Amino acid sequence: MSISHAPPHSPEPDISGTSTSEAPAADASGPASPALQPVVPASARRARVPRWLRRTTGPVLLLALWQVLSATGVLAADVLASPGRIAQVGWDLIADGSLPSAMATSLRRVAFGLLFGTAIGTGLALLAGLFRVGEDLVDAPVQMLRTVPFVGLIPLFIIWFGIGETPKIAIITLGVTFPLYLNVYAGIRGVDTQLIEAGESLGLSRWGLVRHVVLPGALPGALTGLRYSLGIAWLALVFAEQVNADAGIGFLMVQARDFLRTDVIVVCLILYAFLGLLADFIVRSLERLLLQWRPTFTGR
Repeated sequence: MSISHAPPHSPEPDISGTSTSEAPAADASGPASPALQPVVPASARRARVPRWLRRTTGPVLLLALWQVLSATGVLAADVLASPGRIAQVGWDLIADGSLPSAMATSLRRVAFGLLFGTAIGTGLALLAGLFRVGEDLVDAPVQMLRTVPFVGLIPLFIIWFGIGETPKIAIITLGVTFPLYLNVYAGIRGVDTQLIEAGESLGLSRWGLVRHVVLPGALPGALTGLRYSLGIAWLALVFAEQVNADAGIGFLMVQARDFLRTDVIVVCLILYAFLGLLADFIVRSLERLLLQWRPTFTGR
């Protein structure tokens, strides 16, 4: 005897045409479902004040405090001139042409010193970083010379090169060479060996490895060294232009020191700082342009 299975019971439709097994529709008078809100990072929620405004707040507050202290007599004029007085003196120096001429002379000295120092420091770093024989021959003498204060070599440079432009450029060159050498050398030796092995497995020649693996890997260190070198170049320029100079920003400072003009000295110091900041901005722009392949943390 066979047993027949009855078909599954299907719910009968009600008068409105909906199945009795369906869930009842939500009451129109009931609470509405919450709307979805886009997720916004906390860093984006906090960045309501423009960054340029935040970066200029500190210097503006410092200038305001300086002006208040000068106006109330806390800072005497013969000790440190007020910002208003310094601005007036700076405008007068620009108007009579002495400040642009001094700035052009100083820029020329820094440019030559930076050019020679970059060539020497990078060349020595490539020789010591790429070849073990070069490291044995170059690294130890460079490390010994690096510990010698380049300012202490000024009298020796004057004896060797006289009192013209050559000793000034030589001082800047020496100050630029060592930071660039150290950073380029460290960048070359910091390249991952797995990248070298991967390049060799792809059939790259020795020059191909240097061009496509080693040099791009050492580029971040080289740009960092260039930033350090630019800062030291302006520091070396200050010392170089204090020695038998007849032009340049340092020459203006020497004249101002002899006549106790603190306002002129501060103008020259501000100009040094502005030129150094401009040079650092140029190098940071190069970093953003040349290191687009390297994602980095930019702060929160």
